[in-house]
Amino acid sequence: MKYLFWISVTLLVVWSCTGTRQLASKMDKKGQFSQSQLDLIMEADTSKPMRVYKIDNRADSILLRTKSEPVVVDPNDPVLSKFVKRLYRTVRDSMSLGVGIAAPQVGILKDIIWVQRFDKPGFPFEAYLNPKILQYSTLKQDCLEGCLSIPNRRDTTQTRAYAILLDYDRLDGSHNTEMVEDFTAVIFQHEIDHLNGILYLDHLEQEKRDAGKRSRTP
Repeated sequence: MKYLFWISVTLLVVWSCTGTRQLASKMDKKGQFSQSQLDLIMEADTSKPMRVYKIDNRADSILLRTKSEPVVVDPNDPVLSKFVKRLYRTVRDSMSLGVGIAAPQVGILKDIIWVQRFDKPGFPFEAYLNPKILQYSTLKQDCLEGCLSIPNRRDTTQTRAYAILLDYDRLDGSHNTEMVEDFTAVIFQHEIDHLNGILYLDHLEQEKRDAGKRSRTP
């Protein structure tokens, strides 16, 4: 009897997992998420944060260095909506408490970010889909940066544009262009870098190389 009980339990678990995956695939009507991405998104409800990928993990680091893809914006897409909510829950998690996050940081290579708008009353968090920077100001600013994917480190970058012209979609299907300045502009640059497989450490390395070239110039 005990043997039959465990067989029944095993079959129930297998059926449950298979059923969940089939349901997730049906929900993804646009077909824009891979099965592995669907598994990550659907493994918990929107109250649960997702795991943040770290550069000190080799597999994580490879994904963080990979360019993400645009998303098809559909306000009625349940998978997209759920992922956007879980991404927000992750950046607001007590273990993270970041001012921004990008989808690749939780293993989903899609062009989606959350940014805290320090240039707006109440400093709200807002989601941006398919964000692109159309223009950078020639004026630069120094900024102390950290990253949820780079544990226990903060550095000052010196090449972030003071202002950017930003183009993006909203989850409600609207399309917008706006000028963003100061520290909030740095957050956007940082998060959009993630969508292109770039970390802020890359800017530090480039700054060192540029400084070395200047020092060798007669």
